[in-house]
Amino acid sequence: MKEELRPAAALIDRRRRGHLGQSRFATYDKLENLLYYAHKTAMIGKAEMQDDARSRRAMVDSQLRPQGVTDGAVLAAMGSVPREDYVPAEARAFAYFDRSIPVDGGVMIPPTPLARLLSEAAPQPGERALIVSPAPGYAAALLTVMGLETVQLRAADAATVPAGPYDIILIEGAIAEVPAAITDVLAEGGRLATALLVPGGVARLAIGHKIGLTIGFNRFADSEIPPLAGFTRPPAFIF
Repeated sequence: MKEELRPAAALIDRRRRGHLGQSRFATYDKLENLLYYAHKTAMIGKAEMQDDARSRRAMVDSQLRPQGVTDGAVLAAMGSVPREDYVPAEARAFAYFDRSIPVDGGVMIPPTPLARLLSEAAPQPGERALIVSPAPGYAAALLTVMGLETVQLRAADAATVPAGPYDIILIEGAIAEVPAAITDVLAEGGRLATALLVPGGVARLAIGHKIGLTIGFNRFADSEIPPLAGFTRPPAFIF
């Protein structure tokens, strides 16, 4: 942009000094408008970036830490990765609110439960992670910053799971049961982080560890994460 504006600025300066003929008024006006709007756009963009950076710091200090998120790597990643880049454009203003955001095919879960799930999963550099989500992107970016190899899978495509094994599987949404296809690709001793639906429709954050062919879960906090389409148990038939 700077290279484009220098000639424009120089031409405007020449016009003001009287070096251009009256027939160049239109050119002068266009160039001055170009310079003005380029400058204004740059200032607006800079202000938005500053606002987003402040919102990220506020998210870490006012949402995550008070809710017990203490893992330094998780806090550093969530304080640096721009969440606004992964939400729909119309929801950008709400990117750092601690709430779910509608996306195509489901919802993007709030920052705090995501941070708590990642903290409990204890990601380590060099590990391999699978992220199952209606809108893969943000969680994968966080884990990539933390030094993990990430594979993303849309929840709607969960019937075809990329070959494992994975040290960590993150399912972004509340589920009633873990599909066998997911269990099969989790490494022995691997961790599965998600929210489990319990009676009454409550979603409870949980971390599971695979031992043999089963996953044992430790449930540690209730959450308002909505059910994930395709991962709910069909209702039982009652006579």
